[in-house]
Amino acid sequence: MTAATHSTLFPQVPDSADAVLEGLDPEQREVATALHGPVCVLAGAGTGKTRAITHRIAYGVRAGILHPSSVLAVTFTNRAAGEMRGRLRQLGTAGVQARTFHSAALRQLQYFWPKAIGGAMPRLVDRKIQLVADAAAACRIRLDRGELRDVTAEIEWSKVTQTVPADYAPAAAKAGRESPRDPAEIAQLYAAYEDVKRERSVIDFEDVLLLTVAVLQDRHDIAEQIRAQYQHFVVDEYQDVSPLQQRLLELWLGERDSLCVVGDASQTIYSFTGATPDHLLDFRTRHPGATVVKLVRDYRSTPQVVHLANGLLAQARGRAADHRLELVSQRPAGPEPVYAEYTDEPAEAEGAARRIRELVDSGVPASEIAVLFRTNAQSETYEQALADAAVPYQLRGAERFFDRPEVRKAGIALRGAARFGGNDSLLDDVVDLPSQVRAVLSGEGWTTQPPAGSGAVRERWESLAALVNLAQDFAAARPAATLADLVAELDERANAQHAPTVQGVTLASLHSAKGLEWDVVFLVGVAEGMMPITYARTDEQIEEERRLLYVGVTRAREQLHVSWALSRSPGGRPSRRPSRFLDGLRPGSTATAGRTAAGGAGGIERGIPGTRGSTPKRAQRVPARCRVCGRTLTDAGEMKLMRCDDCPSDMNEGLYERLREWRADQARSSGQPAFCVFTDRTLMAIAESAPDDERELARIPGVGMRKLTRYGADVLAICAGQSLAESTDQD
Repeated sequence: MTAATHSTLFPQVPDSADAVLEGLDPEQREVATALHGPVCVLAGAGTGKTRAITHRIAYGVRAGILHPSSVLAVTFTNRAAGEMRGRLRQLGTAGVQARTFHSAALRQLQYFWPKAIGGAMPRLVDRKIQLVADAAAACRIRLDRGELRDVTAEIEWSKVTQTVPADYAPAAAKAGRESPRDPAEIAQLYAAYEDVKRERSVIDFEDVLLLTVAVLQDRHDIAEQIRAQYQHFVVDEYQDVSPLQQRLLELWLGERDSLCVVGDASQTIYSFTGATPDHLLDFRTRHPGATVVKLVRDYRSTPQVVHLANGLLAQARGRAADHRLELVSQRPAGPEPVYAEYTDEPAEAEGAARRIRELVDSGVPASEIAVLFRTNAQSETYEQALADAAVPYQLRGAERFFDRPEVRKAGIALRGAARFGGNDSLLDDVVDLPSQVRAVLSGEGWTTQPPAGSGAVRERWESLAALVNLAQDFAAARPAATLADLVAELDERANAQHAPTVQGVTLASLHSAKGLEWDVVFLVGVAEGMMPITYARTDEQIEEERRLLYVGVTRAREQLHVSWALSRSPGGRPSRRPSRFLDGLRPGSTATAGRTAAGGAGGIERGIPGTRGSTPKRAQRVPARCRVCGRTLTDAGEMKLMRCDDCPSDMNEGLYERLREWRADQARSSGQPAFCVFTDRTLMAIAESAPDDERELARIPGVGMRKLTRYGADVLAICAGQSLAESTDQD
């Protein structure tokens, strides 16, 4: 029996612990039998990581080393947790908890709430959108639906990175995030959102983690009770943990090291949500006695697909690239990847649909074929092409193009203009059909230039831009067409998309394809400006785009088709070029100059001799306590001051006012809000402690290395009672 990731697991429950190990390759077997001390599994795409860790748990339980109720396996999606539970049942291992971080934390919070907090636990809200809308109304800030989604995403990012509202602007700037609105407004909305939740006695999903962390930090008796329950932890997709999830994991563990983590830094594609591979890459540093097992035997894809995947990462840069894994296919040879260049996007979609039709007719199940694209806005062209070719399809992770709210609203506006256009002042000065459509859609948010950055606002603009482009193409094909003709065409297209979705070809964005696989994959739109996406500007963003394409390639088991278009629409200027990521990989191209990252071979790295079982303890995080009354502090603002808000302050009022005046000058000269220099809380903490040197100043929460370097000399001079001119003269 092979270790293929998509093969059938044991048809019968193994009759012994040793039987659980049958069929595992040497590295997977090492994972399954390394049951003591910290273990880090670096698992490449298609290498059977879920198989390895479920057999690890099953072997430990069946061998009597692990008690099933003492094991907590954590992953990131309910689907993955369900799959893990199913595999464990088939291996004869009942009673093991396999949950998402949020599910495990919520269960613990519900159980301990009466003891830790008292009273009824606040209601958990499923969606934040309405609460964010109410917060915006309270702030008298108008947000459309797309902006609501983007602001909500910023709030979620802030909470998983443990950023309080007052610190949002500097934290977002440090992380290189492009805020959908002015950072000061985002901070204001974030604070108002928290107020709305408190007023209504509700919590959100991030609060579940934050509150669980707070309870475990403040109540050592509860933390010890949970640690007595769970003795052994397994964390899947460890490259995707956020700082908040890592903190929760540390509190679950305490001073123990019975931990197994599994991940692949080359599949880090969610950094915009707060995920970071640093915890995975730093695992050996934090745990010198750890066993590191590298899984590189790829059971999913053919050697031809694996060769392309390895080639994509060969010239990657950055820390994740330094730890990349060189996959080795275990499957028979298959066809070479097919590269196709088209004159325009409709031709590309028609070409893909035509080939898919041939594959389905030859016996390939439609459900084993996927079309993967960078943005959801690209789906409409492929929906139409597949519908024209009578190929059933289903959309994953996105609404159908004509079901999107902005498209429906645009359709209503165009239909109204077609019927009553004579009374619409927007249409007074336009005559041709494309100009009419642009005029109407300008009232729905379309602009000639796309909005900066990514997110819902950009996706909404892309949807409207697709309608503008459709109008141009329609007018080119039918010069005499009217706005009413275009509306009729849109209605026909909307009706045509209602094809059966059962056993259909999957249309999905690259992000939503993570964790899935198909026999045949079409990677479309692989051109500069789309892959990497236009708004990916920094080196880190470019490298994440490369990893995103790598994820797309490794979804294919047997056949891979890669295509791009030279222009957007028929007759357009052929100014596009294939993605730089394909340089040196597609026929006729040359490799981009730059260093080549060294690939990591498979194998096993033992921990430092003598450290297994006696791994140096991590420095214990002492709970922050009020320096006046001694109460444990959990509020970030109070922790900055190191005292409760209502405890007496020994702040030097004169020093505080001088610091405020200096901050105002700095804000004016840099053109940023005052709190981006230092928040009020940080200034109060400085005024209370009056630091004498950089070491004392650096200890104050809110004074990071960047601010210490930039403002430290000024702040210390003010604390010493000097004028800044005197300080400069002395220097």
